Amino acid sequence: MAIALKESEDFYLKDFREFEDRQAATAPAWLSKLRSEGMQAFAELGFPTTKLEDWKYCNVSPVAGVRFVPAPYELTDKIRKQVKELPFAGLDCTRMVFVNGHYAEELSSVRDLPEGARITNMARALTQEGAVTAHLGRYAKHRRHPFVALNTAFVEDGAFIELPKGVAIEKPIGIIYVSAGGTEPWVAHPRNLVIAAQGSQATVVETYLGIDGGVYFNNAVTEIVAEENAHIDYVKFQDESESAFHVATMLAYAARNAAAVTNSIQLGARLGREEVTTVLDGEGAEAYLYGLYVTNGRQLLDNHTAIDHAQPHCSSREFYKGILDGKSTAVFNGKILVRKDAQKTDSKQSDKNLLLSEDATINTKPQLEIFADDVKCTHGATIGQIDPESIFYLRARGIGLEEARKLLIEAFASEIVDHVKFEPLRKQLKSALLAKMRS
Repeated sequence: MAIALKESEDFYLKDFREFEDRQAATAPAWLSKLRSEGMQAFAELGFPTTKLEDWKYCNVSPVAGVRFVPAPYELTDKIRKQVKELPFAGLDCTRMVFVNGHYAEELSSVRDLPEGARITNMARALTQEGAVTAHLGRYAKHRRHPFVALNTAFVEDGAFIELPKGVAIEKPIGIIYVSAGGTEPWVAHPRNLVIAAQGSQATVVETYLGIDGGVYFNNAVTEIVAEENAHIDYVKFQDESESAFHVATMLAYAARNAAAVTNSIQLGARLGREEVTTVLDGEGAEAYLYGLYVTNGRQLLDNHTAIDHAQPHCSSREFYKGILDGKSTAVFNGKILVRKDAQKTDSKQSDKNLLLSEDATINTKPQLEIFADDVKCTHGATIGQIDPESIFYLRARGIGLEEARKLLIEAFASEIVDHVKFEPLRKQLKSALLAKMRS
């Protein structure tokens, strides 16, 4: 059922009132207040339109025009079997599995945690005082962003990870969101919070996989806090169903001498938008942003990134790449902000795009906003096709045309995927990438 923007907003308000009534008996006062603030902000902001500069190339009317119901949760034998056969679910590491946004404990494996570490689902963490109360909603700005506001209003489940001081977890911590289509279009609002205390280290892998097709909408928010000298590697892999919608906001906060490394690989969804923001709020903090988006058909994948150099002597590196085929569209909008007191900033940004079709479209806009005078900052963007000389070189050595094209595309993408340190995960990401390019 197609609906107008205002009608869609009214439906979300109605759903929120019903959600609020169900949660009233169990939700602590601070959480009820946060949810109400989120809904109020969404009511004031409404869905963004293409008249807004940040949404110029991303028309969300296909999302707003669907009457989504709250995500159903039914763990059937078929879903159990499908989840267990997923390659990412078989990695030898701690993992949390969510089905249609709801935690599936029987499919998860949280074990061998160092003393003081907490890995649990958000629904459980929300009932307890402590780090969740102090950090949830502090970094992702629900008063400014309509989809963050909507997520905050309906915050219910997701992953909560808390690392104690000085602890390093060697194997990745997996967060797997599996989406199975239902009889009606549904929406889920996954909310993840990662808190890395002073000197701690971990790799977090957040994965979104569609297994049954169908129309659904994942509206996700992830907040990452890296305290002094902490190091967080965050890998995001999105391979939603071809009829799905995916909007995600990730914000990382890095304190003094902390490092936040993000690697986003996007393959799926009919319409996908991802916003990645890193705030360097302590001297010596570092940020590394890597991204790869691969589109075909009539897909739209929109990437917005921001690196906020709020303190002096910080460095950042950002490298994104796009591979576009068919009549698809991709967007890259990357901003580096250097504040007045952020002297000695060292920052570099690059976006490179490979067009495999004359009908594919890329809109790329790297930006620098510099208010300090002692900095070293560069940015750039390129758009091109497969180099014919490279094709000729490979064919002259007996390699067929299609195989030569595939080798060159793989090499182009590998520069991003190779930054994933955990080898079994890196291999599976490359396999998924190859499958996408064959489709």
